[in-house]
Amino acid sequence: MMDLDLYTLLLLIAFGFLAAFIDSVVGGGGLISIPALMFTGLSPSAAIATNKLAGSMGSLTSTISFFRSGKIDFKIVGKYFPLVFFGSMLGAWFVHFISPEVLKPLVLILLIAVATYTIFKKNWGHKSTYVKLDKKKALIFIAIMTIIGFYDGFLGPGTGSFFIFAFLMIGFDFLQAAGSAKFLNFASNIAALIMFLFLGAVNFSYGIPMGLAMIVGAIVGSKFAIKKGASYVRVLFIFVTVILILKNVLDYLHII
Repeated sequence: MMDLDLYTLLLLIAFGFLAAFIDSVVGGGGLISIPALMFTGLSPSAAIATNKLAGSMGSLTSTISFFRSGKIDFKIVGKYFPLVFFGSMLGAWFVHFISPEVLKPLVLILLIAVATYTIFKKNWGHKSTYVKLDKKKALIFIAIMTIIGFYDGFLGPGTGSFFIFAFLMIGFDFLQAAGSAKFLNFASNIAALIMFLFLGAVNFSYGIPMGLAMIVGAIVGSKFAIKKGASYVRVLFIFVTVILILKNVLDYLHII
């Protein structure tokens, strides 16, 4: 960490904490952490790779917090971990052959659908109505989890929103959905990180300080969400999803 001056260190800590606070509940922290890493001078590819290191540290921490509060049922979501893991690794590998730009219009449409459905279904996700899935629904859900994992390795923005929405669709409340999403987001993060480590794209000097700040942000953010309840998570979920939509629109129009 010899190349890390005080200003850069403080920037990584501040934005790492803020990104993890939001990301620990509903995802979307990359909207904060990746630009911060690029501001330090890292290339976009190095920033994304380094963010996976820091993000893995944060998502593991928030997973532990949600688990301790009883908001993650590993008997239900544990079986999806390997699907998301290998889906993400496959997605990261596919980046070498297909440009992620091809998915952006579809992602924008899906994010708009997710936000619209959640806004108009006001009482959705306040109470758990989950019942064991039949074989047909289980197979569909397995495919969805694998696809979301692939997407996170291939492109990434909105992964948390898609995971949460998927769990809401099968009857989880917002807190259960958020906890389960963070567990599976850790799977996709660590898989993509392994691929980036293999490619030598991770900057440890920046990733470790930001990751340590993300651990603190994840603890504070997840505990705050658990204390405030499902209504708070719903509002934050809608807010972050709308921000993601705006970011995708600006990217698509090449405004930023």
